[in-house]
Amino acid sequence: MATMRAEGTVEKGFEAVRDAFAQGQADDPGGAQLCVFRHGRRVVDLWAGTDKINGRPFTGETISILMSCTKAVTAVCVHMLAQQGLIDYDAPVARYWPEFAAGGKSAITVRDILTHRAGLMHFNEEAGISGRELLDWNRCTAALASMAPWWKPGSAYFYHAVTFGFLAGELVRRVSGKTVGRFVSENIAGPLEIDLWIGLPAEQEHRVAPHILPASQPTEEQARALFSALGLDLNSRPVRAMLNMMTAGMEGLAIINTREAHAAELPFGNGIANARALAKMYAACIGAVGGVRLLASETIERARESQNEGIGAPPELMVLAGPGPQRFGLGFELPRAIEPMLGDGSFGHAGAGGRMAFAHPESGTAVAYVCNSMLWDGFSGPDQRWLGWTGALRDALGI
Repeated sequence: MATMRAEGTVEKGFEAVRDAFAQGQADDPGGAQLCVFRHGRRVVDLWAGTDKINGRPFTGETISILMSCTKAVTAVCVHMLAQQGLIDYDAPVARYWPEFAAGGKSAITVRDILTHRAGLMHFNEEAGISGRELLDWNRCTAALASMAPWWKPGSAYFYHAVTFGFLAGELVRRVSGKTVGRFVSENIAGPLEIDLWIGLPAEQEHRVAPHILPASQPTEEQARALFSALGLDLNSRPVRAMLNMMTAGMEGLAIINTREAHAAELPFGNGIANARALAKMYAACIGAVGGVRLLASETIERARESQNEGIGAPPELMVLAGPGPQRFGLGFELPRAIEPMLGDGSFGHAGAGGRMAFAHPESGTAVAYVCNSMLWDGFSGPDQRWLGWTGALRDALGI
């Protein structure tokens, strides 16, 4: 195996984390960062690899796209409003967003949205939303407000990979009067003094390490063939939604490195930050960091309670859930076999290709791993780059 040198610092006792991180990056064509906070103090701050597209080192200051780690940032915004008494998790979304009641959605709650059980996993085909159309906030939220659910809300859950950001983000906008990007800037990034944006300012563009696109992507025809081979009914509404979602994702990747895509506010996946920022945000969710605490203990306890007990994927999509389906709290993923985090009690969110960030309140630990490549498929097992340093971190923490 090739060798890789990790730059940065670790406190005494975390040296094995540094070594494991470096070893895990040996075959990564891009760059990565790993940051760990313990009881509000940064104890690991590492980086390795290169910004291949720009031909420069990947440093601790480099920023890159967070993919679905962005969803957790959006969830924090919702929780901040909830603990101010401005949002009730069990209230109908239509209380805050009246137009949302159309299409038989008057009973869908904030909790349903945060737990991916609203039955709105993608847009209707007739909305014509894919790729570049995702940059049009008003068009996307209007399409969601007018459509009918793909299944009875609350009866099943399936990852709302794209629509989660528009649903939760519009809720933030309706309640606070601010877009998600502005809310993050004023209430999270500003107070914590971190490099985190949903909607990147032009003056920060030069710092971005572009996303390294996969060598090839499945075509829509290949996806349809695969679904047919799995026995899925291509005429089923949820199956059509899944196919449309995959097509939108593939088209979205084609524009992901553009200034236009970075500037847009897409709180399902285009947050831009570094590992220091994301780890510090999680640290401030479970304790005070520099005098700033984002979420109260009781908010965290509610947020990390499993919300999917007793229900599963819609019958039409059950085969796609796999043997170890995602587990959700309120807006956060919970540990599972392919996303072990630090075990029970952890909460966080992974991002396409291998990004991962989470907190473990029992040990006072917050972690962020940020990369700019697409090596993790999200299905076959944990990212091999995680295994070494997560094990070393467990040993260092004694858990």
